[in-house]
Amino acid sequence: MKRIWAVAMVVLLWTAPVRAADLMVFSGAGLMKPMEEMRKNFERQHGVTVDVHYGSSGEIFGMIAAGQPCDVLIPGAEKYTLDALDNGWVEKETIRKLVLHLPAIAVPKGNPANVKGLDDLARQGVRVSIGDPKAPAIGRVSKKLLTKAKLWERVQPNIEVYAPTVNQLLIYVALNQVDAALIWKDLTSWAEAKGKIEVVDIDPGRNIIKTIPTAVCTRTKNRALALEFNNYVASADGLAIWGKWGFEPCAK
Repeated sequence: MKRIWAVAMVVLLWTAPVRAADLMVFSGAGLMKPMEEMRKNFERQHGVTVDVHYGSSGEIFGMIAAGQPCDVLIPGAEKYTLDALDNGWVEKETIRKLVLHLPAIAVPKGNPANVKGLDDLARQGVRVSIGDPKAPAIGRVSKKLLTKAKLWERVQPNIEVYAPTVNQLLIYVALNQVDAALIWKDLTSWAEAKGKIEVVDIDPGRNIIKTIPTAVCTRTKNRALALEFNNYVASADGLAIWGKWGFEPCAK
């Protein structure tokens, strides 16, 4: 596997709080912006503390599988919630579909490699980054949509890095370390991307749109509070925050 190193990386550190949190949430790293806003609102409204561990969907699923304490699970794609349900780790009646995750191609400002669509990712000399298919949800989706388009084998030689989180894909593009990356479109509204990247939409007939759900874990120690948080992120107020950060509600 080829590797490149970003000059600046977003490093997420999960440290033990001064006192035990009232609620533990596992969330996909690409959901950090809206989740942080909702976490702070919920803490203020309920007078509680909420810890959110951000990681790739594969990572947080593995943590659930290993029995690590979690009250609410919000991965980057519905597959992980359904797999958790099959294993008895989340309560079926608490699963709420929240917003859509739309893959897109991010390119550096000015689009120096003139990438106009999926086929250009296979063009000789185009430096590509995708998420690790075994880690973030966007990695699994990227491989799936490239395979669907019969491009996976042709794009592989151009892949400079398989990123462990979707956040890192944003950095590679913003720093012009790659010519294109398959990323969730909502991330392109983040401040880190402003003025540094452009978006190339994927033909709807070739794209794969994912759903982000929330669910209460069966091993929660505070089910009433977990249900409150689960309902909040799916409420009208919660969906307004999702929309603020570029996510489209499933209801649409």
